[in-house]
Amino acid sequence: MTGTAKQPWRIQVSNGMFIAMIVNLIYVKAIGVTQGVVARIVGQDMWIVMLVGTLQGVAMMYVTYLVVRRTPGRDFMEAAELMLGRWFGKLVALLVFVLFFAGFGPIMITFVYHIHEYFLPEMPISLIIFASLIVGAIGCYYGLEVMARIALAGLFFIFLLNVMIVIGSTDEFDILNLLPVLEDGFPRALGASIHFDADWALATMLAALVMPLVKDHPRSGGKVGALGILLSGLLIIIWSILEAAVLSAEVTSQYTLSCMKLAHNAHIGHFLQRYEMVMIALYSLPILFEIMFSLYGCSVSMAKIFGIGSHKPTIVPVGLAMGAFAYWIVEDHFRAIEYLEQVWPFIALPIAVGLPLLLLTLGTLLKGRLRSHGKLPQTPDQPSGEG
Repeated sequence: MTGTAKQPWRIQVSNGMFIAMIVNLIYVKAIGVTQGVVARIVGQDMWIVMLVGTLQGVAMMYVTYLVVRRTPGRDFMEAAELMLGRWFGKLVALLVFVLFFAGFGPIMITFVYHIHEYFLPEMPISLIIFASLIVGAIGCYYGLEVMARIALAGLFFIFLLNVMIVIGSTDEFDILNLLPVLEDGFPRALGASIHFDADWALATMLAALVMPLVKDHPRSGGKVGALGILLSGLLIIIWSILEAAVLSAEVTSQYTLSCMKLAHNAHIGHFLQRYEMVMIALYSLPILFEIMFSLYGCSVSMAKIFGIGSHKPTIVPVGLAMGAFAYWIVEDHFRAIEYLEQVWPFIALPIAVGLPLLLLTLGTLLKGRLRSHGKLPQTPDQPSGEG
């Protein structure tokens, strides 16, 4: 039995932890770099793009839940192995690895550029990446329960940051900057939503690995996962509205890290001027969680591919590969922006959308086989059979 198959017997993730993990994984990159990308496409309608993307994310999270519900207690890799055998399970593990490995690029673009451009400009980029991977490896080594508790603390920081940015931006808010609505039409806004879809893509794969460990997931996993996406969308839409109304869409579109420009403008009277350092401090746990879980997703899937009983032996080699990839991406700013806008969405969405739909289809077609293995869940009206 693989290390991931043993985990349900060792730990259990609460609903609150699961929601916190979803929000942490989406939030930082979405407010950090996605806003500027979307503003360059649709201008002041970026909040509509985030709303559309949130609804799409809720739909795909529910599809992910339906897959997990057909094989309770098993992640996507184990479910795939149950459906079509060991090699299909390894193929799904490879797709999970590709998604988290490719997603590490945008995460490190967000992290490194925040630290290097606003906090430690003299520090070598390689050292920033190395330090973040050390912290990520420690969290990954100690497992999901430690990461989930970090995500809970990170969620508090996220709420605090949103409250502070709303209060600090009130004086500069100009609702006229949000008009006209849908100036370029809804189809253009729908097309631009792929950039936010790529943010929740990582959250659906997080659910593919973590939802089987959530308490009572066959009954409530879909609602809890959807709530995580909705809460993430709400927190991010607040930033979209503020950046368009306070900075204007034109100014937002000129910045890679448009959230830092908004933080620069925000203030609370004469007591607190310029939020940049506060923002980076509150960013710390959520972005470190993103790094931890990306490393975790890659190491768990790599262990599955090579048939290793635990993900821990793969942490170092996978971390080195991810660090080299991150350095290659972020050391060239033009390459980073091209990867962020032109490459990453077209890696993330085929996997994050196609894989759950494929497994749901196979689960429906192979329902008899899954029932014969005793893995189909009981309906809420059926007794559990447990004393």
